[in-house]
Amino acid sequence: MLNAARKLVVVLVGALALGSVQASGDWPAKPITFIVPFTPGGITDQTSRQLAKLLSTQLGQPVVVDNRPGAGGSIGVEAGARAPADGYTLIFGTQGTQAANLALYKSVRYDPVTDFVPVHGLSETPLMLVINPSRPYKTVPELIAYAKANPGKLNFGSAGPGTGTHLTAELFQTAAGVKMTHVPYRGSSPALTDLMAGNVDLMFDYPAVVMPFIQGKKLTALAVTSKKRLASAPDVPTVGELGMPSAESTAWSAVFVPAKTPPEIVKRLGDEIAKAIVEPEMLQSTERFGSIPQVGLRDEKLGAFVKSEIVRWRAVVQQSGAKLD
Repeated sequence: MLNAARKLVVVLVGALALGSVQASGDWPAKPITFIVPFTPGGITDQTSRQLAKLLSTQLGQPVVVDNRPGAGGSIGVEAGARAPADGYTLIFGTQGTQAANLALYKSVRYDPVTDFVPVHGLSETPLMLVINPSRPYKTVPELIAYAKANPGKLNFGSAGPGTGTHLTAELFQTAAGVKMTHVPYRGSSPALTDLMAGNVDLMFDYPAVVMPFIQGKKLTALAVTSKKRLASAPDVPTVGELGMPSAESTAWSAVFVPAKTPPEIVKRLGDEIAKAIVEPEMLQSTERFGSIPQVGLRDEKLGAFVKSEIVRWRAVVQQSGAKLD
């Protein structure tokens, strides 16, 4: 009787495993939802829609972008975490949703490590340190010297508390050993307007946003937070070149799926995304925003990167004192 029961268990387990393989083997058999936790129209939305278009062609099924903004992206990502783990829900994650938000918000109701499977990185975008051209400091060493001689006198604008433009400036302060005053705005546009009017002294923002003003001589770029100089601004040094590698920072994005998604689906997705991010039309879109494709950042490597980012941005947020709820 016992042997018969054991045989029955083996048969059932085998049937379940076979069913799983067959189900994933048929994937994708219907449209895929790509949750993007930000509003339509921005750089993030444009990038995700370009990727969705390419994946639709490669996979032979529609990949539909579903914008679910709110709480710095946490609302959409939480919805993704609760979706069925069947390969039909992709999640667009960032350093905010998967790392910084854990320290910024008290009510993040998902775990970026245990609730998701990392699939593949998409792109990373550095920020540029820009100043009003009328300021007396013309280089980063001169700016740091001025800030040390005038603690708290320099003020920096940002697109809002907890944004990449804010936290990157906090990271810079720590690396430079200076103290400046944060002036938050509701978005980059009003902050940059005040910077050009001379009402704030400096700001960190994305190349696609500030390059037109740099080219128009309305702003001066002093540094970029990437490891390498930007092709679009070859004369602007990196923070590493200026002796502050700890101030290197990028706004990154990656694709995740709900935990327990079958590994063969995760691998297929990773392979298809790896192809998509180096397609000429995707590269053109990425480079237009001053971004760099994250070639090779996938699976366990991406998971380890997320864990390191959680630690890093928690420290930055704690030091800045920023809280969003």
